[in-house]
Amino acid sequence: QVQLVESGGGSVQAGESLRLSCAASGNTYSFICMGWFRQAPGKGREGVAAIENGTPTYADSVKGRFTISQDIAKNTLFLQMNSLKPEDTAMYYCAADAVCDVAAVPTASPAEGYWGQGTQVTVSS
Repeated sequence: QVQLVESGGGSVQAGESLRLSCAASGNTYSFICMGWFRQAPGKGREGVAAIENGTPTYADSVKGRFTISQDIAKNTLFLQMNSLKPEDTAMYYCAADAVCDVAAVPTASPAEGYWGQGTQVTVSS
């Protein structure tokens, strides 16, 4: 049984930073890739960043501001978010084997892969 638990969300001002974490447990050795996705009210679930075999991909909207990384030994995925903007406001989800290249496939379905429950990020201007 796979479990993904996100943490680190919160409310910040524009220009500030947050670091999200995702702790994975269960059959994590079978994961091909992991990633971060977000969903704002009334919008679809979009890819933010993903990592496969150490190679990251990013959505154009976050390139240069967000960095995805992972501590394989601790089964933990991170998302460092700098220079946050109000349009980054969304529920952020950690996922495994959902979308491995978010630059090529910008949207994701919660029916594919494994998903956490999400952590809210709110950025005010």
